[in-house]
Amino acid sequence: MTTAPPGLNSRRLVRLMQASIERCQLDLAGRIVLTEAASGAYAVTAVIAALAGADVYALAAATSYATAQELAAGTADLAGLAGVSGRIQLVQGKTPEIVGAADIVTNSGQVRPIDAATVAAMRPSSVVPLMYESWEHRASDVDLDACRRRGIAVAGTNETHPVVDVFSFLGPMAVKQLHDAGVAVYGSRIAVLCDNSFSPFIADYLRGGGAAVVAGPALTEELLAGQPDAVILALQPGDHDVFAAAEAKLLAEAAPGTILVQFWGDADRAAITGASVPVWPPEAPRRGHMGVLPSAIGPEPVVRLQAGGLKVGELLSRGLHRASREELALVQAL
Repeated sequence: MTTAPPGLNSRRLVRLMQASIERCQLDLAGRIVLTEAASGAYAVTAVIAALAGADVYALAAATSYATAQELAAGTADLAGLAGVSGRIQLVQGKTPEIVGAADIVTNSGQVRPIDAATVAAMRPSSVVPLMYESWEHRASDVDLDACRRRGIAVAGTNETHPVVDVFSFLGPMAVKQLHDAGVAVYGSRIAVLCDNSFSPFIADYLRGGGAAVVAGPALTEELLAGQPDAVILALQPGDHDVFAAAEAKLLAEAAPGTILVQFWGDADRAAITGASVPVWPPEAPRRGHMGVLPSAIGPEPVVRLQAGGLKVGELLSRGLHRASREELALVQAL
Protein backbone atom coordinates (compact mmCIF):
# COMPACT_ATOMS: atom_id res chain seq x y z
CA MET A 1 0.00 0.00 0.00
CA THR A 2 1.43 3.36 -1.07
CA THR A 3 1.53 6.09 1.57
CA ALA A 4 0.22 9.45 0.37
CA PRO A 5 2.71 12.32 0.72
CA PRO A 6 1.91 14.75 3.55
CA GLY A 7 1.35 17.56 1.03
CA LEU A 8 -1.87 15.78 0.09
CA ASN A 9 -3.35 15.88 3.58
CA SER A 10 -7.01 16.83 3.47
CA ARG A 11 -6.81 19.92 5.66
CA ARG A 12 -4.19 21.42 3.38
CA LEU A 13 -6.27 20.54 0.31
CA VAL A 14 -9.26 22.36 1.79
CA ARG A 15 -7.14 25.49 2.32
CA LEU A 16 -5.82 25.33 -1.25
CA MET A 17 -9.34 24.86 -2.64
CA GLN A 18 -10.74 27.77 -0.66
CA ALA A 19 -7.89 30.00 -1.82
CA SER A 20 -8.50 29.08 -5.48
CA ILE A 21 -12.24 29.68 -5.18
CA GLU A 22 -11.51 33.13 -3.75
CA ARG A 23 -8.94 33.96 -6.47
CA CYS A 24 -11.33 32.91 -9.23
CA GLN A 25 -14.40 34.40 -7.51
CA LEU A 26 -16.02 31.07 -8.36
CA ASP A 27 -19.80 31.06 -7.78
CA LEU A 28 -21.75 27.97 -8.85
CA ALA A 29 -24.79 28.51 -6.63
CA GLY A 30 -27.95 27.12 -8.19
CA ARG A 31 -26.10 25.02 -10.76
CA ILE A 32 -25.70 21.28 -11.17
CA VAL A 33 -22.25 20.00 -12.12
CA LEU A 34 -21.38 16.58 -13.54
CA THR A 35 -17.72 15.73 -12.97
CA GLU A 36 -15.60 12.84 -11.77
CA ALA A 37 -14.86 11.29 -8.41
CA ALA A 38 -11.16 10.69 -7.93
CA SER A 39 -8.40 9.90 -5.49
CA GLY A 40 -5.31 11.93 -4.64
CA ALA A 41 -5.08 15.50 -5.91
CA TYR A 42 -7.88 15.04 -8.46
CA ALA A 43 -10.40 14.39 -5.70
CA VAL A 44 -10.63 18.17 -5.43
CA THR A 45 -12.71 18.73 -8.59
CA ALA A 46 -16.11 17.72 -7.23
CA VAL A 47 -15.36 19.28 -3.85
CA ILE A 48 -14.35 22.65 -5.34
CA ALA A 49 -17.65 22.73 -7.25
CA ALA A 50 -19.59 21.94 -4.06
CA LEU A 51 -17.67 24.51 -2.01
CA ALA A 52 -18.60 27.06 -4.68
CA GLY A 53 -22.29 26.29 -4.17
CA ALA A 54 -23.07 23.68 -6.83
CA ASP A 55 -24.95 20.44 -6.45
CA VAL A 56 -22.62 17.81 -7.87
CA TYR A 57 -22.85 14.42 -9.51
CA ALA A 58 -19.42 12.76 -9.09
CA LEU A 59 -18.91 9.80 -11.40
CA ALA A 60 -17.05 6.95 -9.69
CA ALA A 61 -16.39 4.11 -12.14
CA ALA A 62 -13.47 1.71 -12.02
CA THR A 63 -10.36 2.72 -13.96
CA SER A 64 -7.02 1.12 -14.73
CA TYR A 65 -5.50 2.75 -11.65
CA ALA A 66 -8.28 2.56 -9.02
CA THR A 67 -11.50 0.78 -8.14
CA ALA A 68 -14.82 2.59 -8.07
CA GLN A 69 -14.81 2.24 -4.28
CA GLU A 70 -11.39 3.90 -3.98
CA LEU A 71 -12.41 6.80 -6.18
CA ALA A 72 -15.69 7.28 -4.33
CA ALA A 73 -13.90 7.16 -0.97
CA GLY A 74 -11.31 9.73 -2.07
CA THR A 75 -13.99 12.25 -2.96
CA ALA A 76 -16.30 11.40 -0.06
CA ASP A 77 -13.56 11.73 2.56
CA LEU A 78 -12.45 15.13 1.27
CA ALA A 79 -16.04 16.32 0.92
CA GLY A 80 -16.72 15.33 4.52
CA LEU A 81 -13.81 17.33 5.86
CA ALA A 82 -14.79 20.31 3.68
CA GLY A 83 -18.36 20.13 5.00
CA VAL A 84 -20.03 19.61 1.61
CA SER A 85 -21.00 15.91 1.68
CA GLY A 86 -24.65 16.85 1.27
CA ARG A 87 -23.94 18.57 -2.04
CA ILE A 88 -22.17 15.66 -3.73
CA GLN A 89 -23.95 12.56 -5.03
CA LEU A 90 -21.61 9.73 -5.99
CA VAL A 91 -22.84 7.86 -9.08
CA GLN A 92 -21.44 4.90 -10.99
CA GLY A 93 -22.85 5.54 -14.44
CA LYS A 94 -23.17 8.40 -16.92
CA THR A 95 -26.89 7.84 -17.41
CA PRO A 96 -29.04 10.03 -19.68
CA GLU A 97 -30.96 11.22 -16.63
CA ILE A 98 -27.83 12.43 -14.84
CA VAL A 99 -26.33 13.97 -17.97
CA GLY A 100 -29.63 15.69 -18.74
CA ALA A 101 -29.83 17.20 -15.27
CA ALA A 102 -26.43 18.89 -15.42
CA ASP A 103 -25.85 22.55 -16.23
CA ILE A 104 -22.06 22.07 -16.43
CA VAL A 105 -20.42 18.87 -17.69
CA THR A 106 -16.66 18.92 -17.14
CA ASN A 107 -14.26 17.34 -19.58
CA SER A 108 -12.73 15.25 -16.80
CA GLY A 109 -11.22 11.79 -17.11
CA GLN A 110 -14.14 9.61 -16.12
CA VAL A 111 -16.74 11.82 -17.78
CA ARG A 112 -14.95 11.49 -21.12
CA PRO A 113 -15.71 10.88 -23.85
CA ILE A 114 -18.37 13.54 -24.26
CA ASP A 115 -19.46 11.85 -27.46
CA ALA A 116 -22.55 12.23 -29.63
CA ALA A 117 -24.62 9.99 -27.33
CA THR A 118 -23.65 12.04 -24.27
CA VAL A 119 -24.33 15.30 -26.06
CA ALA A 120 -27.76 14.02 -27.16
CA ALA A 121 -28.71 13.59 -23.50
CA MET A 122 -27.61 17.11 -22.55
CA ARG A 123 -29.85 20.15 -22.47
CA PRO A 124 -29.02 22.83 -25.08
CA SER A 125 -28.39 25.22 -22.19
CA SER A 126 -25.69 22.93 -20.77
CA VAL A 127 -22.03 23.84 -21.20
CA VAL A 128 -18.74 21.96 -21.39
CA PRO A 129 -15.61 23.55 -19.92
CA LEU A 130 -12.43 21.90 -21.14
CA MET A 131 -10.24 21.45 -18.10
CA TYR A 132 -7.20 22.50 -20.15
CA GLU A 133 -6.30 24.99 -22.88
CA SER A 134 -8.36 24.91 -26.08
CA TRP A 135 -5.36 24.10 -28.31
CA GLU A 136 -4.84 20.91 -26.29
CA HIS A 137 -8.27 19.62 -27.32
CA ARG A 138 -8.39 16.02 -28.49
CA ALA A 139 -11.21 14.98 -30.81
CA SER A 140 -11.61 11.78 -28.79
CA ASP A 141 -12.46 13.83 -25.68
CA VAL A 142 -15.34 16.01 -26.88
CA ASP A 143 -17.43 15.77 -30.05
CA LEU A 144 -17.40 19.46 -30.97
CA ASP A 145 -19.63 19.00 -34.01
CA ALA A 146 -22.32 17.35 -31.91
CA CYS A 147 -22.08 20.16 -29.35
CA ARG A 148 -22.36 22.83 -32.05
CA ARG A 149 -25.39 21.16 -33.61
CA ARG A 150 -27.16 21.34 -30.25
CA GLY A 151 -25.93 24.83 -29.38
CA ILE A 152 -23.90 23.59 -26.39
CA ALA A 153 -21.09 26.01 -25.56
CA VAL A 154 -17.57 24.56 -25.19
CA ALA A 155 -14.45 26.52 -24.22
CA GLY A 156 -10.95 26.01 -22.89
CA THR A 157 -9.14 27.51 -19.91
CA ASN A 158 -6.44 30.16 -20.20
CA GLU A 159 -3.89 28.48 -17.96
CA THR A 160 -1.65 31.57 -17.92
CA HIS A 161 -4.38 33.81 -16.49
CA PRO A 162 -3.20 35.27 -13.15
CA VAL A 163 -5.93 33.53 -11.14
CA VAL A 164 -4.85 30.13 -12.55
CA ASP A 165 -1.16 30.49 -13.52
CA VAL A 166 -0.65 26.77 -14.13
CA PHE A 167 2.07 27.24 -16.76
CA SER A 168 4.38 28.40 -13.99
CA PHE A 169 4.39 24.80 -12.76
CA LEU A 170 5.71 23.40 -16.06
CA GLY A 171 9.32 24.06 -15.07
CA PRO A 172 9.02 22.22 -11.74
CA MET A 173 7.31 19.34 -13.57
CA ALA A 174 10.25 19.12 -15.98
CA VAL A 175 12.69 19.14 -13.04
CA LYS A 176 10.71 16.31 -11.45
CA GLN A 177 11.04 14.23 -14.61
CA LEU A 178 14.74 14.98 -14.98
CA HIS A 179 15.46 14.08 -11.36
CA ASP A 180 13.49 10.85 -11.72
CA ALA A 181 15.54 10.10 -14.84
CA GLY A 182 18.78 10.60 -12.93
CA VAL A 183 19.72 14.04 -14.27
CA ALA A 184 20.58 16.55 -11.54
CA VAL A 185 19.59 19.70 -13.53
CA TYR A 186 22.15 21.88 -11.73
CA GLY A 187 25.29 21.92 -13.87
CA SER A 188 23.64 19.84 -16.58
CA ARG A 189 23.20 20.64 -20.25
CA ILE A 190 19.56 20.41 -21.30
CA ALA A 191 18.03 20.74 -24.77
CA VAL A 192 14.35 21.71 -24.79
CA LEU A 193 12.67 20.46 -27.96
CA CYS A 194 9.48 22.53 -27.97
CA ASP A 195 7.24 24.13 -30.62
CA ASN A 196 4.61 25.69 -28.36
CA SER A 197 4.08 28.13 -25.51
CA PHE A 198 5.50 25.68 -22.94
CA SER A 199 9.04 26.53 -24.06
CA PRO A 200 9.90 29.67 -22.02
CA PHE A 201 8.30 28.31 -18.85
CA ILE A 202 10.41 25.14 -19.01
CA ALA A 203 13.65 26.65 -20.32
CA ASP A 204 13.74 29.68 -17.99
CA TYR A 205 13.02 27.56 -14.92
CA LEU A 206 15.80 25.11 -15.79
CA ARG A 207 18.23 28.00 -16.28
CA GLY A 208 17.21 29.30 -12.86
CA GLY A 209 18.09 25.87 -11.47
CA GLY A 210 21.63 26.09 -12.82
CA ALA A 211 21.30 24.21 -16.10
CA ALA A 212 22.80 25.28 -19.42
CA VAL A 213 19.76 25.30 -21.71
CA VAL A 214 19.22 25.49 -25.45
CA ALA A 215 15.73 25.42 -26.96
CA GLY A 216 14.31 24.95 -30.42
CA PRO A 217 11.21 23.69 -32.27
CA ALA A 218 13.00 20.87 -34.15
CA LEU A 219 15.70 18.34 -33.39
CA THR A 220 18.86 19.47 -35.19
CA GLU A 221 22.59 18.95 -34.89
CA GLU A 222 22.82 22.52 -33.58
CA LEU A 223 20.38 21.74 -30.76
CA LEU A 224 22.48 18.70 -29.85
CA ALA A 225 25.84 20.48 -30.03
CA GLY A 226 27.89 20.04 -26.88
CA GLN A 227 26.34 16.67 -26.01
CA PRO A 228 23.36 17.56 -23.78
CA ASP A 229 22.66 15.36 -20.78
CA ALA A 230 18.99 15.25 -21.72
CA VAL A 231 16.55 16.32 -24.42
CA ILE A 232 13.12 17.30 -23.13
CA LEU A 233 10.52 16.37 -25.73
CA ALA A 234 7.69 18.92 -25.48
CA LEU A 235 6.20 19.00 -28.98
CA GLN A 236 2.49 19.44 -29.49
CA PRO A 237 0.90 16.06 -30.31
CA GLY A 238 -0.66 15.53 -33.70
CA ASP A 239 -2.02 12.63 -35.73
CA HIS A 240 1.43 11.02 -35.94
CA ASP A 241 4.51 10.53 -33.77
CA VAL A 242 6.31 13.85 -33.37
CA PHE A 243 9.51 12.01 -32.45
CA ALA A 244 10.01 9.12 -34.84
CA ALA A 245 12.77 7.02 -36.42
CA ALA A 246 14.60 9.95 -38.06
CA GLU A 247 14.80 11.87 -34.79
CA ALA A 248 15.87 8.77 -32.84
CA LYS A 249 18.67 8.12 -35.36
CA LEU A 250 19.89 11.72 -35.22
CA LEU A 251 19.90 11.76 -31.41
CA ALA A 252 21.75 8.43 -31.21
CA GLU A 253 24.42 9.51 -33.68
CA ALA A 254 24.90 13.16 -32.65
CA ALA A 255 24.62 12.70 -28.89
CA PRO A 256 25.02 9.05 -27.85
CA GLY A 257 23.93 8.44 -24.28
CA THR A 258 21.75 11.55 -24.11
CA ILE A 259 18.45 10.83 -22.36
CA LEU A 260 15.17 11.58 -24.12
CA VAL A 261 12.65 12.82 -21.55
CA GLN A 262 9.12 12.54 -22.92
CA PHE A 263 7.34 15.51 -21.34
CA TRP A 264 4.65 15.93 -24.01
CA GLY A 265 4.32 14.67 -27.58
CA ASP A 266 3.96 11.16 -28.95
CA ALA A 267 7.16 9.22 -29.66
CA ASP A 268 7.91 6.02 -31.54
CA ARG A 269 9.20 3.96 -28.62
CA ALA A 270 10.17 1.04 -30.88
CA ALA A 271 12.40 3.31 -32.96
CA ILE A 272 13.87 4.87 -29.82
CA THR A 273 14.69 1.46 -28.36
CA GLY A 274 16.07 0.29 -31.68
CA ALA A 275 18.44 3.28 -31.76
CA SER A 276 19.58 2.55 -28.18
CA VAL A 277 18.41 5.97 -26.96
CA PRO A 278 17.80 6.05 -23.19
CA VAL A 279 14.23 7.28 -22.58
CA TRP A 280 12.12 8.39 -19.62
CA PRO A 281 9.51 7.59 -18.37
CA PRO A 282 9.93 3.83 -18.80
CA GLU A 283 6.35 3.38 -20.01
CA ALA A 284 5.05 5.56 -22.82
CA PRO A 285 2.21 7.91 -21.87
CA ARG A 286 -1.11 7.50 -23.62
CA ARG A 287 -1.26 9.17 -27.01
CA GLY A 288 -1.75 12.90 -26.69
CA HIS A 289 -1.13 12.84 -22.94
CA MET A 290 1.73 14.24 -20.90
CA GLY A 291 4.52 12.06 -19.59
CA VAL A 292 4.27 13.75 -16.20
CA LEU A 293 1.07 14.82 -14.46
CA PRO A 294 0.82 18.16 -12.65
CA SER A 295 -0.02 16.18 -9.51
CA ALA A 296 3.51 14.68 -9.57
CA ILE A 297 4.83 17.83 -7.87
CA GLY A 298 1.91 18.30 -5.46
CA PRO A 299 -1.75 19.29 -5.52
CA GLU A 300 -1.29 23.04 -6.13
CA PRO A 301 -1.37 23.04 -9.96
CA VAL A 302 -4.29 20.61 -9.99
CA VAL A 303 -6.35 22.73 -7.61
CA ARG A 304 -5.63 25.87 -9.63
CA LEU A 305 -6.47 24.22 -12.96
CA GLN A 306 -9.68 22.59 -11.76
CA ALA A 307 -10.94 25.81 -10.16
CA GLY A 308 -10.10 27.69 -13.37
CA GLY A 309 -11.94 25.13 -15.51
CA LEU A 310 -14.99 25.33 -13.28
CA LYS A 311 -14.86 29.13 -13.54
CA VAL A 312 -14.99 28.79 -17.32
CA GLY A 313 -18.05 26.56 -16.82
CA GLU A 314 -19.65 29.22 -14.63
CA LEU A 315 -19.01 31.97 -17.20
CA LEU A 316 -20.36 29.87 -20.09
CA SER A 317 -23.41 28.91 -18.05
CA ARG A 318 -24.38 32.42 -17.04
CA GLY A 319 -23.54 33.87 -20.47
CA LEU A 320 -20.30 35.42 -21.64
CA HIS A 321 -22.07 38.71 -22.31
CA ARG A 322 -22.34 39.10 -18.54
CA ALA A 323 -18.64 38.50 -17.91
CA SER A 324 -16.13 41.22 -17.15
CA ARG A 325 -13.11 41.83 -19.38
CA GLU A 326 -10.90 40.13 -16.79
CA GLU A 327 -13.21 37.12 -16.66
CA LEU A 328 -13.36 36.86 -20.46
CA ALA A 329 -9.56 36.64 -20.52
CA LEU A 330 -9.90 33.30 -18.72
CA VAL A 331 -12.02 31.77 -21.51
CA GLN A 332 -10.42 30.31 -24.64
CA ALA A 333 -12.59 29.76 -27.68
CA LEU A 334 -12.17 26.70 -29.89
